Amino acid sequence: MSLDYNQKNIALAKNLRKNATPQENHSWYDFLSKYEIRFQRQKAIDNFIVDFYCHKAKLIIEIDGSQHFTKQGKQKDEFRTETLEGYDLKVIRFTNYQINTNFCSVCEYIDAVVKASLREGGGTARP
Repeated sequence: MSLDYNQKNIALAKNLRKNATPQENHSWYDFLSKYEIRFQRQKAIDNFIVDFYCHKAKLIIEIDGSQHFTKQGKQKDEFRTETLEGYDLKVIRFTNYQINTNFCSVCEYIDAVVKASLREGGGTARP
């Protein structure tokens, strides 16, 4: 399945990769870039740029900073999640605090979600 995306977001996604938050870099360099199933970072989908995306598991991982905890931020996230789930994707979110203080548990949870998704979808654990 090919995902729709806004071409204008490609340059922004590249810029976001270069200027990732410390928590995004930690997640990428210390776990997701080496994970057995391929993840992409700062992936353009629809009119959004998601932090991390795994095509095989149909999974999006978002890492939320303080702007996500305002009323407006929560509303935007709800709309974004609803739209992305319309593509038959699962969205999971972690806070910067979770990445900073409980990284191993975050990684274990991601691994469990990916493996469950692959079992449900009949995928295999090959990159």
